[in-house]
Amino acid sequence: MRGRSSSSYESSKPRRFFGYDRSLHAALGGGSLADIMLWKDKKKTGAIVGAFTFIWFLFEGLEYPFVTLLCHLLLAAMLILFLWYNAAGLITWGPPGVHDLQISESTVRHFCARVNWFLRKFYEISIGRDLSLFFATIAGLWIMSAIGNYFTTLNLMYFLLLCMVSLPVMYERYEYEVDYLASKGNQDLRRLMSTLDSTVLNKIPRGPVKEKKYK
Repeated sequence: MRGRSSSSYESSKPRRFFGYDRSLHAALGGGSLADIMLWKDKKKTGAIVGAFTFIWFLFEGLEYPFVTLLCHLLLAAMLILFLWYNAAGLITWGPPGVHDLQISESTVRHFCARVNWFLRKFYEISIGRDLSLFFATIAGLWIMSAIGNYFTTLNLMYFLLLCMVSLPVMYERYEYEVDYLASKGNQDLRRLMSTLDSTVLNKIPRGPVKEKKYK
């Protein structure tokens, strides 16, 4: 009796975004980025939000020119390094070396791998292998372009940052309610896309697509 109730409960649960056996922290990578987004490390998250808020206030509130701010930051960094390096004998902290300011090769390879993955996905969607995904991507880009008319780039980036540090926490708190609504919406969207695919998209003639192997 207990086994039946447990299985019926599992079947009645809405499908989670990241699977039944995977926590939100694990789905976000389980590292420092996940700790920041879920406010596990409150000091680091608060420092990042505070720094971006200060930058946003400089550009949007005080209308500080970007080139002027960049030059002032570089001037301040040069003066700090100059004083730190020449006063190294008077303080216990040694000056940073040139290797401390360089970007590691692993970071560059990781970035290039992400860019190549994006380009492959963009190519696969653009050639129309999946017409429903093709039109969904076009609709999404059109909506994003319309939204971009009402926001500056800095405002949009600041809004995305606030979403990154608030939405995961809200999802973790109201996980069951969000999963239930998302499951219902996903079912309705699948029915709509299936109807659209059978009535419209399947009637569009498509040429043969050559398979290309990626190394």
